[in-house]
Amino acid sequence: MTVDANSEDGGSSPAFNRIVRCPGCGGDSVYAAANPARPFCSERCKNMDFGAWAGESFRVAAPPNAEDLDLGDNTLQ
Repeated sequence: MTVDANSEDGGSSPAFNRIVRCPGCGGDSVYAAANPARPFCSERCKNMDFGAWAGESFRVAAPPNAEDLDLGDNTLQ
């Protein structure tokens, strides 16, 4: 969801800022340089997302490589 809203920063940016859905909480977030947490609505949502990545709640899927495959030899080398 994207919508345009009037700028509230005194005219230092374009006349319209983009409003996007915060990936953390689903609320409205200003996607502009005035929002240092963009695309998140707040530092809290940004940190919650970072914590989920750091805690490995989110992962990027990748095919297994040869080192990840169990070749049946369980002895130490």
